[in-house]
Amino acid sequence: MQNFFTVALPLLASVTTISATLPSSASAPSYSIIREFEPEKTAILEVAPDKPKEKRLICKGCNENENATLAYFQSVGITDKNALATIMGNIKQESMFVPNICEGGYRTAYHNCGRGFGLIQFTSSDRYYGLGSFARKVGGNPSTLDTQLRYIITEPQWKSIEDRMKVPGKSIDRYMSYAYRWISWGLHGARTHYAYDYANRMITIES
Repeated sequence: MQNFFTVALPLLASVTTISATLPSSASAPSYSIIREFEPEKTAILEVAPDKPKEKRLICKGCNENENATLAYFQSVGITDKNALATIMGNIKQESMFVPNICEGGYRTAYHNCGRGFGLIQFTSSDRYYGLGSFARKVGGNPSTLDTQLRYIITEPQWKSIEDRMKVPGKSIDRYMSYAYRWISWGLHGARTHYAYDYANRMITIES
């Protein structure tokens, strides 16, 4: 027994097998010491599945501000082409998508206007000064497209129609009736004509 412990080696993870023969007598048994085998670990590389492509609408032939506006309203949950076209038609009628436009058509900074200003001509004092207050709160510029779009969706006038604009499948005329509560226009002008034109120019892409 003492001779066995003399030749025994600690069990280690290995694929090697060693044989040790006890010294002296020919009758002494031969012992094989088999080291414990540990299967080789295989690294498993997890590959993330491909992200499904998203469909969205763009406006063919539209300028940068028009397409930025279209993308923004889709990002907040408006998906129906006619609903989006109605929003676009109203903004075009009000400002031609020029964010630093003051009532009367001249371009100037927010603080130099003091009346109907911006994308949807924020005319009443609560809407006009509300834009300035919002811009200060978020650190934005009230004369820019981005700040005005972000402000629009916080207004109670927009909130009053938001759920209806998110319901798909309605006609432009129906969405336009909702939009009146949002814009409260005095002159309808060409906004419906613009809306139909935008609807015809919108195409779906995957990205």
